[in-house]
Amino acid sequence: MIDILIFYIFCTYGMTSILLYGSIFDVIRPTKGFFGKLFKCPLCMSFHVGWFIALLLNLSNMFDINLNVFDIFMFSCISSGTSYILCMLFNDFGLNIKVNKE
Repeated sequence: MIDILIFYIFCTYGMTSILLYGSIFDVIRPTKGFFGKLFKCPLCMSFHVGWFIALLLNLSNMFDINLNVFDIFMFSCISSGTSYILCMLFNDFGLNIKVNKE
């Protein structure tokens, strides 16, 4: 089960990063309204990517799993938390560490 979870986390992080920061989507990425906010928030986008990838995993023959609605919701929450942490830790230049001095 842990291999499925690690695979899932990397898939959702990758898809979230591509949707939020990939230059290929610059032309079609919305900037205003609900979808504009969604495409600027890694926490929100990764939740929606999470349920989408969970549905694909459920339909796929790669892993022998059977997810119900509650499982898909939990996978979405895992995706949201881990993808947000990874998006905040890494950027195009490597580790993103800021030290706040008062």
